[in-house]
Amino acid sequence: MNNYQHILLAVDFSEHGDFVAQKARYLAGKYQAKLSIIHIVDNLPITDAAYGPVIPFDIDLNEELMNAAKKRLAELGKQLSVPEDRQLLEMGSAKLEIVATAEEQHVDLIVLGSHGRHGLALLLGSTANGVLHHAKCDVLAVRLKDD
Repeated sequence: MNNYQHILLAVDFSEHGDFVAQKARYLAGKYQAKLSIIHIVDNLPITDAAYGPVIPFDIDLNEELMNAAKKRLAELGKQLSVPEDRQLLEMGSAKLEIVATAEEQHVDLIVLGSHGRHGLALLLGSTANGVLHHAKCDVLAVRLKDD
């Protein structure tokens, strides 16, 4: 079995994020692998019957969200000693962007948090579930405890 060479940590800046980040950092150290981090900003449309089915958020709001995320990503990168060129920020669907980036970057392990939800929450789909079923590499879904 080959060791992991490139690990991608998917972060959402939640309260449990540090726990997941430390697992990824540990694995990167154990396998002497490159560690990259990615955050996805959702491009959430809003609906308004007066203007049609979907109106995208104002561009300035998207830019503000991206700038705020970039700052948080840089802080985390500094904490984990991840260089700026491996701090990745995308906008779109988290599931799709994580999987696509993992392929583009030749990642062999994706690490992300999972709440392990059931029922309706599972039916609606989770990022971890989507990544697990579509990634072409290994995926470690770190179980998070809901308070």
